[in-house]
Amino acid sequence: MKIVFTAEYAGDLQAFRQLGELVVDGWAIGKPKFAPQQLIALAHDADVIVTSYDNVTAEVIAACPQLKVIACTRANPVNIDTAAAKARGIKVLFTPGRNADAAAELTFGLMLALVRHIPQAHAALKRGDFTRQAQQEQQTASGLKRDVVWDVTPESPYEVFKGSELRNKTLGLIGYGNIGRRVARIARAFGMAILVVDPFVAAEEINEPGLQKTSLDALFREADIVSLHLSSGAHSDGLVNAALLGSMKPGALLINTSRAAVVVEADLIDALRKGPLGGAALDVYHQEPLWRDHPFVSELENVIITPHIAGATRESIEKHTAMIAADLQRFVAGEPLLYQWK
Repeated sequence: MKIVFTAEYAGDLQAFRQLGELVVDGWAIGKPKFAPQQLIALAHDADVIVTSYDNVTAEVIAACPQLKVIACTRANPVNIDTAAAKARGIKVLFTPGRNADAAAELTFGLMLALVRHIPQAHAALKRGDFTRQAQQEQQTASGLKRDVVWDVTPESPYEVFKGSELRNKTLGLIGYGNIGRRVARIARAFGMAILVVDPFVAAEEINEPGLQKTSLDALFREADIVSLHLSSGAHSDGLVNAALLGSMKPGALLINTSRAAVVVEADLIDALRKGPLGGAALDVYHQEPLWRDHPFVSELENVIITPHIAGATRESIEKHTAMIAADLQRFVAGEPLLYQWK
């Protein structure tokens, strides 16, 4: 069996070498994403392709007559023509949940950054704001203990960056899959109440004290923070629009670490400029990379932005490498596959 491996990976790939001939190329060794013709030249006689980002199109599939398995090391094989693969009887593997912990933790990091203005405070000090010209010892008045404070004025950082606590706030989760459930678990440890919208999860699986399934309209009305954890598709693209954003509490916050398409970007920008939205934290965008004069970059001070890094952890790569290796071992042994795209 010949395996063409162009995915990012962790470890020594010994589990793959034990399955047959292994050709490692492309992104796996730091090269750019392959064009279809480049992938065909490499994999025309392959039994298995393991990739992260290369587009495995119908053209590629047709030009690889021995292909039996296409493995994508992502939570959704968007770069695989799954219909063309199915028509040929080719198994498509993917790695659901491989970056769920990473995405959940970044979501919560962004949540804390929003409510406590952490990036803004950091940037201000790096600019030299709220600092003094030179080192200077502070004197303590006789009879008092040493008091360490930055400043006591209406313009002090204590006032400028005064935020909110998460405890006793209501978090609304749109999507209750691998990532949404992990975010809920962390939020409950912070003492938050949680509302959930997910048409694919029954209320009986969700409802318990402090955790309730509700309607989309009610969630946007009642939540202090709304966090999006749903995939892009006909059922969800454009879901978060002006009507929902306009129904939120004054000062409410929005976090999106899922897919940009689920939010109408123009409506989000308008709600950030005029209210009621108090702020947003975003990791995904309709066009990536963002351009320098985009309002998220150049204008809106109430937006925290990160460059699509929710899943970017070493542990995520370790997980997807192990998941694909294990499923290929099952394939060779004729056992049921755990990570096959339906």
